[in-house]
Amino acid sequence: MTELITTADAVVLFSTIAADNSKLIGVATLNSEKSLNALSLPMVELLLPQMQAWKEDNNIAMVLLQGAGDKAFCAGGDIRELYHSMKNEPGTYQQYVQDFFTKEYSLDYLIHTFDKPVLVWGNGIVMGGGLGLMAGASHRIVTATSRIAMPEMAIGLYPDVGGSWFLNRMPKGCGLFLGLTGASINAADAKLIDLADHFIPHEQKAQVIEQLKAIRWGNTVALNHQKLSDVLHNIEELYRNQQPASQIRLHQAAIAELDGQADLASAMQAILAIKGEDSWLAKAKASLQYGSPITAHIVYRLLQLGQSKILADSFRLELGLSVQCGKLGEFTEGVRALLIDKDQKPQWLYPDVAAVPQAVIDELFRSPWPDNEHPLRELGKVH
Repeated sequence: MTELITTADAVVLFSTIAADNSKLIGVATLNSEKSLNALSLPMVELLLPQMQAWKEDNNIAMVLLQGAGDKAFCAGGDIRELYHSMKNEPGTYQQYVQDFFTKEYSLDYLIHTFDKPVLVWGNGIVMGGGLGLMAGASHRIVTATSRIAMPEMAIGLYPDVGGSWFLNRMPKGCGLFLGLTGASINAADAKLIDLADHFIPHEQKAQVIEQLKAIRWGNTVALNHQKLSDVLHNIEELYRNQQPASQIRLHQAAIAELDGQADLASAMQAILAIKGEDSWLAKAKASLQYGSPITAHIVYRLLQLGQSKILADSFRLELGLSVQCGKLGEFTEGVRALLIDKDQKPQWLYPDVAAVPQAVIDELFRSPWPDNEHPLRELGKVH
């Protein structure tokens, strides 16, 4: 390996692995084990230019994204800095909030549209911003300890980082259920709803890397994708019996019926009425009742809007939403209750979804910028 960044305390470590046929594998390691590799703005600011450089470098055949340690790929966005920014100037548009989300979504979009193979090793906790990095990768590995969630209901934000895109593409009812409950899913669930591609035990990571080195990478991107898929499929076949049982599949018929509910309140009641004694379902119901009524409305509207035909438009919509959430105060209070004071007693702006005025949700979905001044206006445009 040739280190591109040599300081061991860098928040992202970059290296390359020499493969067959003189090609290189770019490796980016989120290096903040104590915070479970929570995605910070300095991480994003390192990843964006390096990923862009690897995209343009003909010697790089593929990219591997991984997290330091064995507990997490990335446990979400590092939102403490966002909290302090919002708390210090409540009720205003925050430049830091705008900068953080603009750069994070630009990175997520780059991964979604990266022509070369991108393999994400989604071991352990993959939440929020971590799922943003993983969702758009071409090859997404989950392991026995993978625990994936979009738990933004609990902090008064909403499933962002492309959630408006991928929640709408899940099997019937799953996007609404997971968005409203923040339920944690396992490897089998992630494959079922197309947030992961292959189950491989974490202990086999070294074997996977050895096989990646042995691939005869060429200059044809489509063939390189196929070669990587074949290797991962062959390894996965050896360990198929170790994959955990899907939690979603147990309740899939009831979850599918959420699509037919007349409104948000009915959908929430339908979730609470799902029959089952398992702890996974009980936890999902408890999270639904804890979460922000405003977030519930955002999730519901995102799914009512349906599938955007243009990925860049999804990220543009989300940036406006996130900046508006930063101004409103619900996000600040949610972070305070869960992560700062940890009293888990958020004082939400409204007691329940029925009390939330339509005008509040309309304002959240109003872009703070004219189209020609949108920070992500260039996303997806060919120059």
